[in-house]
Amino acid sequence: MIDMMRVLSFSHFVQGPAASQYLADLGADVVKVEPPGGSWERRIGSAGIRVAGRSVTFLAVNRNKRSIAVDLKHPDALTVLRPLIEQADVLLENYRGGALEKLGLGYEAVRAVKPDIIYASASGWGARGPMAGKPGVDLLVQARTGLVDVTGDRPTAAGTPVVDQHGAALLAMGVLAAYARKLATGEGTRVESSLLGAGLDLQAESLALYFSGRRTATDVRRPAETACWSIDAPYGVYRLLDASIVIALNGSEDDLGDALGTPELAEYDRRARRDEYTAALAGVLAGMTYAEAAARLEPRGFWIERVASYDDVRDDPQVAAEGLLAEFPVGEERATVLRHPVRYDGEYPGLRTAPPELGAHTVEVLRATGFSAAEVDGFLAAGVVFA
Repeated sequence: MIDMMRVLSFSHFVQGPAASQYLADLGADVVKVEPPGGSWERRIGSAGIRVAGRSVTFLAVNRNKRSIAVDLKHPDALTVLRPLIEQADVLLENYRGGALEKLGLGYEAVRAVKPDIIYASASGWGARGPMAGKPGVDLLVQARTGLVDVTGDRPTAAGTPVVDQHGAALLAMGVLAAYARKLATGEGTRVESSLLGAGLDLQAESLALYFSGRRTATDVRRPAETACWSIDAPYGVYRLLDASIVIALNGSEDDLGDALGTPELAEYDRRARRDEYTAALAGVLAGMTYAEAAARLEPRGFWIERVASYDDVRDDPQVAAEGLLAEFPVGEERATVLRHPVRYDGEYPGLRTAPPELGAHTVEVLRATGFSAAEVDGFLAAGVVFA
């Protein structure tokens, strides 16, 4: 019988906590090791938004975990952590490069304690090269990987930290691959992911087209309406009288003018005269309501969609049918978060436990590890751990 994966998570912000949450959703026993003041996303979080005093960033990426609070700088911290490491399958961390090494928790030190450990590190820029060890956050990586440059008709950041979330998914994927290897061979693995790699991976097709097609920087410049430099108009976003609309690919773009009652659009070569074509199409759509545009385009097989606001997403019947948003109580209030986004045999992994209070499981975890009640009390009194 295979025991559940046991994970020690030394992580903060979004990338590391979200990665360990994916694993926790799938049944791993994830113990979040936090400093006495709590991890960054617990203490501060994004935009200062809180529910019942709890950071919503923390609530979004820490369900199904247990929390222990340990002063990693205390001289007895490794005494507390050593048996936890010995019983873990995975140590997952996203501290700045070198930080855990200084605390005696680097890869070689942990591997000496647990030779078959899966040591999974998420960094901003990777562990090699001139940027190794430098601060790397989502927006910096969006800029460095060209994502900002190819978004919009002028350099524009994505409207949400997409690189963080993709980096989390890639790190969790790496851990799962390493765990499968461990089950097969008994060997541990050094898993390394980075926001740099995640930011580039988000653009895998685009970069391949650009480099292999010998394109230049001018090729990515385009009208505001055009959604992607590598896909011909009308693929893009257009303003209507009462909404905005996106038009995606189908097999009959050349019939678009007829569908809209403007056959002269067919006179433009959509690739060679893309800017003129886009401007003409935008002018036609600007005088229509969504209902009018949909009545003309949908019966002709065009793929269109109204641009939704977050308020629309909350009330979207398709989102509701898929059950992708979930609520849970936080004190006297309720928080809304995204579920684990993959179904298994038709079901989503459940919310087994709400995001934990700081140090809520310190005593429980240490006692289960083998420390006596007196030893745990001693660690608490000495300020090594907190509960």
